[in-house]
Amino acid sequence: MAKKSLIKKSKGAPTSAAPFDATDLARTAIIDELHGASEIGGFVSVEFDDEDRVATYLFEAKLAGYKGWRWCVTVAKVDADAQPTICDVVVLPGPDALIAPDWIPYRDRIQPGDVGVGDIVPSSLDDTRLVAGAQALPADEELDTAMAVELGFGRARVMSIEGRDQAAKRWYDGDCGPKSPMAESAPKPCHSCGFFIPIAGSLRSTFGVCANAISPEDARVVSVDHGCGAHSEATFTPLVLN
Repeated sequence: MAKKSLIKKSKGAPTSAAPFDATDLARTAIIDELHGASEIGGFVSVEFDDEDRVATYLFEAKLAGYKGWRWCVTVAKVDADAQPTICDVVVLPGPDALIAPDWIPYRDRIQPGDVGVGDIVPSSLDDTRLVAGAQALPADEELDTAMAVELGFGRARVMSIEGRDQAAKRWYDGDCGPKSPMAESAPKPCHSCGFFIPIAGSLRSTFGVCANAISPEDARVVSVDHGCGAHSEATFTPLVLN
């Protein structure tokens, strides 16, 4: 129901401009709800509906843990001769109220590093990063064992195109991509390094795994244009003294 604000004060009682004054009735309703007046603050404002039949009174709430909240009392008067009656008494947050943050599902709250030894993160059947394993196999095509395993045969789900795109962007923009300080100071890129092992699948042309034990990227997925100082062909030219 649309409302129009006739009175907005921080303290005090409504003025004579109001169609009806039920401030005391509203305050009494809160006292009845609380069985006391210790948790009621000053009058804040009152708003009337378009027909001046329903009023919403706001009072400061002095409830522990509800900083900035307000008592909200809805009062109705069916006609000019009727007595105002209480419709509802609730507590609502004010503009500066302390309220709980919006709830975020656990799968959206988990960050890299949160999962430790023994932790189990239940998978979601509607995870868009995954598709059924059968969908990764070309229809009516003879596959050898190696190709079937690479495409996901035998697994319930494999990564979807969306999932692979997300992973590729995350890796390429991260510390093992071409724009990291390590890569920018490297003598040569990873694709020309003897310790670079290309990964299988659709990301093979862009990523591989470092297998150099002395490299800071050992056992990590790196982009083909990443690099580090432990490149296999980063050799020194002996200094010959005459």
